[in-house]
Amino acid sequence: MARHGELSSPGPFGFVAKLIGIVAAVVLVSGVGVAAYAVTDITTSFTADAVELEGQGSVPPDIGAIEGGVDILLVGTDECEEEYAYLFGDRCTGADAGGQLNDVNMLVHISDNPRRVTVVSFPRDLMVPIPSCTREDGSTSSSTSKTQINEAWGYGGLSCVAKTVSDLSGQNIPFAAKVSFGNVINITDAIGGVDVCIGNGGIKDKYTAINWPAGPRTIQGVEALQFLRTRHGLENGSDLARISNQQQYMSSLARKLVSSEVLSDPTTLYKLATTAVDNITPSESLTNPMTLMQIALAIKDVPFEDIVFVQYPVLTDPADVNRVVPDRDSADQLWAALAANESIEVTHDQDLTGGVIVADPPTTEPTTDPAPTTDPTAAPAPSETPVALPDNIPGQNAAQQTCSAGNVRANG
Repeated sequence: MARHGELSSPGPFGFVAKLIGIVAAVVLVSGVGVAAYAVTDITTSFTADAVELEGQGSVPPDIGAIEGGVDILLVGTDECEEEYAYLFGDRCTGADAGGQLNDVNMLVHISDNPRRVTVVSFPRDLMVPIPSCTREDGSTSSSTSKTQINEAWGYGGLSCVAKTVSDLSGQNIPFAAKVSFGNVINITDAIGGVDVCIGNGGIKDKYTAINWPAGPRTIQGVEALQFLRTRHGLENGSDLARISNQQQYMSSLARKLVSSEVLSDPTTLYKLATTAVDNITPSESLTNPMTLMQIALAIKDVPFEDIVFVQYPVLTDPADVNRVVPDRDSADQLWAALAANESIEVTHDQDLTGGVIVADPPTTEPTTDPAPTTDPTAAPAPSETPVALPDNIPGQNAAQQTCSAGNVRANG
């Protein structure tokens, strides 16, 4: 199987803020009194480095949940921050250190009623056209017919990444945010860590300094960054397998963010709010507190089953087996389901991703509580048949629990 590039860059960072709306929901509509103060207190720092998105329609703020569907792009860049440079070796300290790539590109789609959230991850090795973009200095970059998607940042920053993903997906992207290395460490620390599961006997990866046994593990700080970087420690060592492993983390993060550990603790809520805002560079469209409130209201009651993480469908690039190209037929089915606001079902066998395996269901103690009674005269609840996605679209929903498909023999 193609490994899709030897990744010297650290890989995914931005997704730890995977759903800025979920973070906003926790902070803004949790019912905790500190939330109102937090919004006012953090707005100034959040707006300082805001970025205008070129060619994307605006969404005017209004009171109440945002209307209609909306898309938010989350971009994780591999810039070398002084505090964490030592963790990445030559990538940040060698003679060739420098530059910046958008190694994480996730489109968060929030549907209209009934509300659903779908997070689409675009592989870093995906070859796509990059449009002409306006840089911060006002100059214009040339368009390309086929370039690795993680180079879009160099053509025009956050705005150019949004424009590239918009052209590829056909979605209008009025909101975007960029995050960097420190978010994994800072946000996981702010909520007291994220629970993951290590399967297949454990993970051993000399490139990320992991040597962990199988079983449940709470990761935070540097361990969170190591977990999210690893691909050599996974069953097939590919970047696509790493995306599946990241989805395990994102599902667990979503569950943690809305758990009683976070929602019922004002100190944790405020720490999370300020940490997230301090580590995010938003588009100008995301700097209005009312807009954040709208997004929060739109998704605050979305059940875990309707928060779905998927990988954009790809085919091996015929010109380079270590790169991938869009599978537009499968992608069209995904976008059509989202446009129709249909419930979606991932049909890809997770045990075949090489990144995760299906976790055993948790055991529960038998209960002696009486079975709930139902009203025989009540009308049956409406049922909806989910749209089955093509089987080359891996993913999972936030209610599902998976384990890393570890490989302790892959490397020393």
